[in-house]
Amino acid sequence: MTVNIALPKGRLADKTLALMKKAGILKEVTDAGRKLVFEDEGGAVRYFLVKPWDVPVYVERGVADIGVAGKDIITENTPDVYELLDLKMGKCRMCVCAGNGYVDRPGSKLRVATKFVNTAKSYYSSLGRGIEVIKLNGSIELAPLMNMSDVIVDLVETGTTLKENDMGVVTVIADISARLIANKASYRFKRDEIDKITSLLGELINENN
Repeated sequence: MTVNIALPKGRLADKTLALMKKAGILKEVTDAGRKLVFEDEGGAVRYFLVKPWDVPVYVERGVADIGVAGKDIITENTPDVYELLDLKMGKCRMCVCAGNGYVDRPGSKLRVATKFVNTAKSYYSSLGRGIEVIKLNGSIELAPLMNMSDVIVDLVETGTTLKENDMGVVTVIADISARLIANKASYRFKRDEIDKITSLLGELINENN
């Protein structure tokens, strides 16, 4: 029975494929080029490459049985899927960041620029803090520099971009990493195959950490 796997395009796909080959799940990893769908020798696994934000959509709708998605995307979109395994790759942090010298005024409504609207709303709601969300899709750090927002909610990996723009982390909301997720119906019908993949990946990850 073939297991269909949705992988995010880019470095995370390369790392996941290398991990799957090392775990014995894949026999060959082909240079993608412009091709999007690949079937491993023997047909036990078929994988395809999509934009990172689309992985949970493919899995939730059953086009993919399993997939690899960042915890940031899972938290933001709350897809109806099973989260099977922390792959401990693509590690970073979801943070509140602001310009150096920023002073919060708790009684005022906070202007928050972010791509992660639901995450920001959920976090500040847990604090009982009123916010105005400004949705941006890129160059989030520019918003406080241009006085369009007070803070930003964004992913921080090394912090280099923040330092270059005289900014820093105010609060860490959550640690982020790539997760293996599964379609709920697929997990019922292909449980043995999916559990085998999960187990092989888990054993390899535990050996390396």
